[in-house]
Amino acid sequence: MLAESLSRELGYRCIDRDVIVEKVAALGVSHVDLMEALQKPPGILERFQHKRYLYLTLVQAALTEEVRSGRAIYHGLGGQMLLKGGCPILRVRVIAPLDFRITMGQQRLKLTRSETVAHIEKADEDRRKWTKYLYGVSWGDPSLYDIVINLEHFDVHEAHDILAATARQPRWFEFDDQCRLSLDNLARASRVKADIALDPATSNLELEVVVEGGRVKVLGKVYTLEQITDIERIARGAAGVTDVDLSRLTAPVPG
Repeated sequence: MLAESLSRELGYRCIDRDVIVEKVAALGVSHVDLMEALQKPPGILERFQHKRYLYLTLVQAALTEEVRSGRAIYHGLGGQMLLKGGCPILRVRVIAPLDFRITMGQQRLKLTRSETVAHIEKADEDRRKWTKYLYGVSWGDPSLYDIVINLEHFDVHEAHDILAATARQPRWFEFDDQCRLSLDNLARASRVKADIALDPATSNLELEVVVEGGRVKVLGKVYTLEQITDIERIARGAAGVTDVDLSRLTAPVPG
């Protein structure tokens, strides 16, 4: 509700996780599998780590493409981590007392109080585990956010006014040419990384991709020399790519 009201006030696009999931699913990835990979906490499924790498790569590509023109609000798990390296973003966490969350949860989920409490506790624990597993950080670490709003003392309308006023500060969040370039670079790098992850010849790799203008740099380990050729083919096929640097790839030594 807060994200939607802010998008109307500021004239920004509002993007939620479901929009991103649909875009990834359009690439041929199972919608059910993707949601499970993003929602299930790590544990016995850690042996499927490469599948999670694939899904997160595709989610980042979809998200950066959605926000690359700026003036957007995204509300979804770990969005600020997926957009690292782009222009400055306002990172917000909204918290609330348990009784407030229970009341809202009962209204939305149509559950009993005890069922709602169990649902909240499980959701919080899953988020904590996933954030630590995926990004190596604590979900509640205040340094991950610019603003933390506690709805114990503010209602949603007051929170709306605080965030709208902050977002309008050009000193911090003006979407200038440098921001646009940074997001373009991040979006292009994410797209190349996703293309490499989706190509059958390179789908078993886990690589990093950095873009500066039309120059693409790929870093990581390959398993065959042929994969280097495949990576160059894929990278050069991306829109706007003029040069590809593969000097930081590690290949097996022929023996």
